[in-house]
Amino acid sequence: MATTPKALTIAIAGNPNCGKTTLFNHLTGARQRVGNFSGVTVTRKEGVVHHKGWKLTFVDLPGTYSLSSQTPDELVCREYIHNERPDIILNVLDAGNLERNLFLTTQLIEMDVPRVYVFNMIDEAQAKGIQIDTARFAELLDGPVVETVGRVGKGLDQLLDAIVGRCESGCVQRHIAIPLESHLRDAVEQIHAGVLEQLGAHEPNHRWLAIKLLEGDKVIIKQLSAHAKLLAQAKLLRDELESTYDEEIGILLADARYGFIFGLIRETVGEVHRHEGPRASVTDTIDALLLNRVLGLPILLGLLWLMFQGTFTLGAYPMEWIDAGVGALGDWLQATLTPGLVRDLVIEGVLGGLGGIVIFLPNILLLFLFIAFFETTGYLARAAFLVDRLMHGIGLHGKAFIPLLMGFGCNVPAIMATRTIENPRDRLVTILINPFMSCSARLPVYVLIAGIFFADMAGTVVFLMHLIGVLVSMGAALLLKRTLFQGEADAFVLELPPYRLPTLRSLMLHMWERAVQFLKKMGGIILVGSILIWFLQAFPRDVQLDTDYAAAIAQVEAQVSEPAQRDAQVAELERQRDADLQQARYLGRLGQAVQPVFEPLGFDWRATIALLTGFVAKEVVVSTFGVLYRVGGEVDEEDASLRAAMSGAMSPLVAFAFMVYTLLYMPCLATIAAIRRETLSWGWTFFSMGFSLGIAWVLAFLVIKVGGWLL
Repeated sequence: MATTPKALTIAIAGNPNCGKTTLFNHLTGARQRVGNFSGVTVTRKEGVVHHKGWKLTFVDLPGTYSLSSQTPDELVCREYIHNERPDIILNVLDAGNLERNLFLTTQLIEMDVPRVYVFNMIDEAQAKGIQIDTARFAELLDGPVVETVGRVGKGLDQLLDAIVGRCESGCVQRHIAIPLESHLRDAVEQIHAGVLEQLGAHEPNHRWLAIKLLEGDKVIIKQLSAHAKLLAQAKLLRDELESTYDEEIGILLADARYGFIFGLIRETVGEVHRHEGPRASVTDTIDALLLNRVLGLPILLGLLWLMFQGTFTLGAYPMEWIDAGVGALGDWLQATLTPGLVRDLVIEGVLGGLGGIVIFLPNILLLFLFIAFFETTGYLARAAFLVDRLMHGIGLHGKAFIPLLMGFGCNVPAIMATRTIENPRDRLVTILINPFMSCSARLPVYVLIAGIFFADMAGTVVFLMHLIGVLVSMGAALLLKRTLFQGEADAFVLELPPYRLPTLRSLMLHMWERAVQFLKKMGGIILVGSILIWFLQAFPRDVQLDTDYAAAIAQVEAQVSEPAQRDAQVAELERQRDADLQQARYLGRLGQAVQPVFEPLGFDWRATIALLTGFVAKEVVVSTFGVLYRVGGEVDEEDASLRAAMSGAMSPLVAFAFMVYTLLYMPCLATIAAIRRETLSWGWTFFSMGFSLGIAWVLAFLVIKVGGWLL
């Protein structure tokens, strides 16, 4: 009989850029499950590893510098540890930056949870000349210490052994007291006694609760609002201490924690030669160029241009292969299925919709790959640093640029990433302007339109669309900060991690995670949207047309003897018949109903319908053109029949205005849902929709008018 493995839950906690998630990916590989923490939208990753008869469930907590309640990430981390009580906390530290990383460790110590310490990136620390007495460290902080290089998976077996050994020895954590000044210590003990009296000893982390009450933590105060006597005692002691020391309690406690850290480092860390290691010199040398006051921004723009040009150029080859495969599948289905509604649904609705999106998957994967490379090498943080001064000009700071840059991949995780911005006002502004950043879902629209109307400079046009998105988002931020959100931006301090060459495995994992999100979205919303579009385009079936096209075609075939001329006239009559049929069906009626709104922009009813269906998801815009224009082929920029039809339907100027409108108008349903979850307000959600619709219409109109004057 199989033995049921003993189970452990291990929460991985650490600062951003400490290699925590890389370590998690190496430990769990493909055995991961992604969801959200209960009640919030912060991403939760879990992975399972079996080791020496134990089932180890790892939970990757968000990277954070502390366990305060200033950001959703911080709140999620401490609420998970406090409420879920994992068996072990795996505290991952950057071995080369212990002083900064240990501030989080002191707060984990205050929570009295069993800990295993990971000195990650130990190779970089040793290259800097840092020597750590791990045995002494383990003795002082009562937990095993394991040295790892997460980037290449070094030390993982020893880490798993340490986790299992920690629990086999009982998972009992010795209480370690962070030395406090006598008055501060007495205040904590008094509140601690009150916590024990009113909440009982069964309440977890009761001493930590006492510290949080003394700090005046708003979340804890709200949770304990029923205990008025305890809250009054904590407030009285807090006021007395702040009056005595003329300093906030939070600063007094931070000073005590850093005093503990300095003493610990003196006990365990040898002499540090910070500028003799090769890593420091390489990072400084590269930064001298990439962060140069004159060259930094041009280099950033150049790298972004290379990213989009490479995405377009390299993606062309696999696009051709996928196009051929989808076309062959369509031909096979055409020959195999019995003519009728089912065949039309499968070929025109399902394959015509999804096939028109699958072809752009290589472009999207390449874009995700570039972003993953910038993120894992450390350049993404430099990009935020470079634009900090520019962002301050619009009332934000450089940290807001990271979610905006992530918006190039997908607006949904980018909006979720705004939770790292401490100031609620700045976070809301960043959420509202993020949909203007051109996500990968819009990329198929650009590739299609640019391939038809700007074939010789398609890559540059795609780059220009993304640049316009950046400029509009900054202009929108400036407008919002000057009107609805007046106030100075917070001070900006951003960690610049050392440059690291990412492994191919880590890049593939980053890219795959984002690709899976895209594929799930395509397989759900877009499939339903494509079928809905097909239904609206195919019904009602019995349509009475003013012109008898069958008789007109028969007349041409009987009277025109020259084959080429006869075929051309018949084809033109068939196109007119199809256009009349489309206008008479539900989709055409809907497009004509709202046509007056888009008529000043030069969009015909087909373009109007494509924009309307883009409310579901921007990828559906291409699927709609596939349904409305396809003649036995798939939607791509090389389709001759589609190119001829669309080039005749709009001018290059109108095509450019259409791309601008697609870039800026109302975000997709998934993004709208993300805005609602992050803002917790339908008011701001509807404001975002109306704000983007208005800006999109005005700028597309300006493209038509100004372009008409210039041309």
